[in-house]
Amino acid sequence: MNNKNSINMKDGKLYLIIIGVLIAIIAYFQPILALLLTIALAYLIYQYIATINNKEKEWTKYIESLAEEFDSVTKHAVFNMPFPLVMLDSNYTISWYNTRFFDMIGEENILNKPINELIPCFNIEKLEKNSDNEVPINVECNEQYYRVYYNVVESKKGSIVMLYWIDNTHYIKLYNKSMDKRISVCLAYIDNYDEVRNNTSEVNRPLVFAEIDKILNSFANMNKGLVRKYENDKYILIFESRYLKEIQDKKFDILDRIREIDKGNTISVTLSMGVGTNGNNPSECYEYARAAIDIALGRGGDQVVVKEDYNLSFYGGKTKAIEKRNKVKSRVISHALMQLIDQSDEVFVMGHKNADMDAFGASLGIIRAVKNRYKDGYLVLSGSNPSIKNVYDRMIREEPEYLDLIITPDKAKDMVNESSLLVVVDNHKPSFMEVPELLDLTDKVVLIDHHRRGAEFIQDPILTYLEPYASSTCELVTEILYYMEDKLKMTKFEADALLAGITVDTKNFTFQTGVRTFEAASILKRAGADTGNVSQLFRDDFDIFLQKAEVVKNSRIVFNKIAIGRLEFDSDDSVLIAAQSANELLNINGVEASFVLTHSEGKIHISGRSLGNLSAQLILEKLGGGGHLTSAGAQIEEKTMDQAEEMLIDIIDDYLREGDEE
Repeated sequence: MNNKNSINMKDGKLYLIIIGVLIAIIAYFQPILALLLTIALAYLIYQYIATINNKEKEWTKYIESLAEEFDSVTKHAVFNMPFPLVMLDSNYTISWYNTRFFDMIGEENILNKPINELIPCFNIEKLEKNSDNEVPINVECNEQYYRVYYNVVESKKGSIVMLYWIDNTHYIKLYNKSMDKRISVCLAYIDNYDEVRNNTSEVNRPLVFAEIDKILNSFANMNKGLVRKYENDKYILIFESRYLKEIQDKKFDILDRIREIDKGNTISVTLSMGVGTNGNNPSECYEYARAAIDIALGRGGDQVVVKEDYNLSFYGGKTKAIEKRNKVKSRVISHALMQLIDQSDEVFVMGHKNADMDAFGASLGIIRAVKNRYKDGYLVLSGSNPSIKNVYDRMIREEPEYLDLIITPDKAKDMVNESSLLVVVDNHKPSFMEVPELLDLTDKVVLIDHHRRGAEFIQDPILTYLEPYASSTCELVTEILYYMEDKLKMTKFEADALLAGITVDTKNFTFQTGVRTFEAASILKRAGADTGNVSQLFRDDFDIFLQKAEVVKNSRIVFNKIAIGRLEFDSDDSVLIAAQSANELLNINGVEASFVLTHSEGKIHISGRSLGNLSAQLILEKLGGGGHLTSAGAQIEEKTMDQAEEMLIDIIDDYLREGDEE
């Protein structure tokens, strides 16, 4: 319409111009006729201009009426939208809402109230981060689920946020129902089947194992599942995922029911379970369950690990790992390691960052095994630190040839190749290793560790010797050396270093000490270890002694049984002082666990110790750390000392509450 009118207007101007030219020509021949024609032309021009003005007025009125109509339609559409709509000001308070939103909230006087006050779960931070309007926000309100779309409009009074609430309840409920119907696969292993069997009279054995079967069958029936026993000590259970939530809420109380079996058995029965859930198919759930049970056993047993995709949840694990008297596994691992050493040209040994006496002693033990096989072995170490200073200095004095075998991380990266053998001791978490990059440079990795297995783990080692019952890695390495050759060959210094590792991790043979710990110590004693020389390795400087005393003096008792201390300054010795101070705090009457915080390399380091009634590992694991029931550590980034201590106390409180509930 607009284009057509503009064409007509242009044609009219053209016609008038042509008429004017013709009149000028006629005026040359007939002036009087030209005058009359000029008057007629003037009238045509007047009519042309009048027509243009009328058209413009009509067009203006049309535009104005259209704008009014559009404004009316817009207002009607906004006020009568079939979904909740709310307008927020720059402070995220409600400045306008429609009837649907009012009905959704179900409250009076909601104007000028902050949106997160009416709907606490509404995430304003997500709204601020996703200002590009591309990502909707999922919100639950009054048992209804919404996907909230939004856009930000700039006005003279500031920014205005429009929120459009799309009801997503039907989809969410359908999704939850679908997830609840998925199956979960559970593998259940009796941890100490042989021990229970051997320590129960023949008359009572059937009663004990029948009671185990009865409890597991009852557990499966209660959760509408099925259970099948496929070995004497192994079961598989299958149930719907909706029942798993109820089981998790009860903290897998089946562990306690199994542990309380008393049918003539002289030792308690313990159970480990690995649950795989949320897999794409039953096969994937089974693989999750297998990975979960491996982690549960690696953490010492008597616990449950639930694996959902890449997420792990832990339950139980508050009892000590049971010592295994059978040494068959040690002998098998020893022979397997010997073959791997023989097949390799070079062997590299690596512990964790800031090596302690156990990691250093175990590393020297593996180097001795490599030497005995006439192979080249290297210890990857950044250098000495306060925890190993005394033994390192003694090595320089008595075994200076070891300095040629100790290489820096950079040199190790250049030397390691795919055919090299890498032995990792006293640690199974890649992020804690001296040089994590070495794991990617070789295909042959051996793991020897005594810590309870955590979620982070070395991927696909060719040989794993992870025994949480052991006092130390030095104990495991001593057994390996003992079975590797008919006659144990090592120097007095190496024997002292291995015994020192056992001594420091058992706190002078008082914690996590079993029969095999003393047997390993006796092996080292026969190899030339001197307890007097070992004790000299733990002597402290005068300043360190005073700093430990200061930490103990300024410590406080929380929850009537847990001591918390702080070392306020950062030094090369701070981690060592924190660990030793935590040990000292356990000597106070009534203290069952202790935690000491200190600065270390820009982070807050926490050393935790326990007498065994409380689990230092489970507490510090929630801060990203790990360790043992009686000894654990953790590091916290981007926190002040006060914030870290507050986090620690909150986690201890949660841990104690869970224990009270159980």
